[in-house]
This record gives sequence, C-alpha cells and structure tokens, in this order.
Amino acid sequence: MTTQMKDNVSAWPSSSPGFKSDASDASDRRIHLAFVEDDDDYREAVSGELGDHGFSVASFRDGLQLLDALAAGLEADIILLDWNLPAISGIDLVPRLRRNGIALPVVFLTGRSQPVYEKMALDRGALDFVDKARGVPILAQRLRLIADSSKKPTEPVFEGNFHRGRLLLKPGVSRAYWDDRDIDLTLTEFKIVYLLASNVGGYVTYRAVYDCMHYVGFIAGSGENGYRTNVRSSIKRIRNKFRAIDADFAEIDNYQSFGYRWGKV
Repeated sequence: MTTQMKDNVSAWPSSSPGFKSDASDASDRRIHLAFVEDDDDYREAVSGELGDHGFSVASFRDGLQLLDALAAGLEADIILLDWNLPAISGIDLVPRLRRNGIALPVVFLTGRSQPVYEKMALDRGALDFVDKARGVPILAQRLRLIADSSKKPTEPVFEGNFHRGRLLLKPGVSRAYWDDRDIDLTLTEFKIVYLLASNVGGYVTYRAVYDCMHYVGFIAGSGENGYRTNVRSSIKRIRNKFRAIDADFAEIDNYQSFGYRWGKV
C-alpha cells in the first residue's frame, strides 16, 4: 500500500458518534464501506455522516487507490463509488473489479441522476444508484438493505465450480464459460445465469430474476411491472453473448408473461 494511498484511507474506527454498542440489535450492525470520491470535502463529510449512522468507512480519492487497498487485503462489505473519478471513472472501475475477482456489491453515489446513467450503472453490475441530492440518511437505509440482502442469498450456494452441461460457472470469481470460453458476463448477468442454471427445468419469475439483479424488494422502472423491461433487456444481452460464441445457443427459454428457465440439463 503506497504512502499516498494510506494518507487517503480512513482506518476502520472502533466506534463512531451515534453508534450504539448493543451488538444484539441487527439494525446497528456495523457495515464496512469502501468509499471512492475525488472531492475531498464531500468525501470527508459523507464519511463522517455515515459514521454517525453506524458505518465504518475506508475512503479513497480514486479507483486505483481502492484496487491497491483491496489487493493489500482491505475487507469491505460494500463498495460505494462516485461516477466522475480521476485515472479511471467509476463506471469503468466496476468491470475492472470483476476481472480482478472482486464480487463485492457496488453502489453508485453520484450527481448524474439521469435515467441513462442509472441504467448504465445497473447494466454494468451495480446493485443500486443513489442521487447525491437524496442525502446520507436515505443512502444509509439503502446500504443496509443491500448488506442484509447479501446475507440472505435467494439462489442455492454451490461448493466450488458448478457445471451444467456445456456451461461452467465459477462463483468465486463470478465468471461463466461455454465450452471453456469465457462469456464475459457482467456481475449482474452472471447472477442471472447462475439463478437460472441452478433451477434447471423450472421457470424463474421475472420478479425473482429482478431481485437477484438487485436485492429483494428493489423497485425501479416505469409502472407496477416496469422491472420486466429491465429483465428482458438483460436476458437479451446474455443470449447475445452466448450466441457470439455458439450461434445455436438456445438454453434460455421464455414463458410469456411469467419468466425464464434454463431449458436443458
């Protein structure tokens, strides 16, 4: 870990103002965040306020410092990213994290509130996208939802690598292979394939797929069933990636208005 990086990392505090010491209260469970933000004043202010909400925050000015810290053994529950960062942007940092085998949940905290940026972030594998204008109390609630959800996986947990016919999944590094060729799935796409393949032959609802993309209860999209559009778009991208390697790929089957299944053993 470089000297410059150390200067920008807030060590995990043993306690924070406003944090209750009763460990039996689940709502007060300390969550470790790795926060990347290039605005020094804003980074310090948000880190302090998150500390008041019971979080432990290690802060970094850019993504390269974060990568160095993770390589040096930094432990975190969630990565919180700004979009505009020096050296490497937040949106480009996400796939780099995945290539390095880092599958931690990623949340964007950004002033780019337009839907096009939110869609891009979610497509790249982020679990949430929070407008800076929403304030730290809302951010804290959403981070806790993600932390709680991550401890309650909706899909089965397999020991080691997972084979399903010509498909090989490596959950430890979130990589998927078809006939030994890397499909280059994003983290979100990997989670969808993992969910479908682990329920081979059975249909998985749109809602269940969407929950695994984000977390249970996440709401986005237009209208009551707007999330289905996001699911269909993700499935289309996944199919196209498989077909780029195998033009005859047809394992993902759709049941109209219900969901999808991995159709072959």
